[in-house]
Amino acid sequence: MKKSDRAFTYDELLFRASAYCAASEHCVAEVRDKLRLWGANAADTARITAYLLAEKYVDEPRYCEAFVRDKFRFNHWGRIKIGVMLRSKGLSEGCIAQALSQIADDEYLRMLSELLRAKSRTLKFRDEYDRRAKLLRFAQSRGFEMDVALQCLE
Repeated sequence: MKKSDRAFTYDELLFRASAYCAASEHCVAEVRDKLRLWGANAADTARITAYLLAEKYVDEPRYCEAFVRDKFRFNHWGRIKIGVMLRSKGLSEGCIAQALSQIADDEYLRMLSELLRAKSRTLKFRDEYDRRAKLLRFAQSRGFEMDVALQCLE
């Protein structure tokens, strides 16, 4: 979205931010970035984010749960990568831990096993050691823990 040449009033910014949050889940950091892009000053940004939090347009635990669910199910990310991304958005450790605990361990292992099986079919390798190393690097790049990846490779 391009930054407009004109400045928006407080009411216009509030309306735009409300519509932005009503359309999909967002965290406070994303809303602040969007308001900054729209040219809001610090006082208006603080008032608008306080309003959005009070009216439950923005709910950090709900955002964390939706983010974890979507990134795990659709992007096939592991807990490490999801956690890093949520921390980069400034979310609390409690919310992140609670949301990550929603991923069932059996589903987590099944997802990683399927990913490793699919990746293994596309790999070119010299020997079994090389294949395992490449699969472990792949699992780590997707944010899966080393011990879980080793467990799936056994």
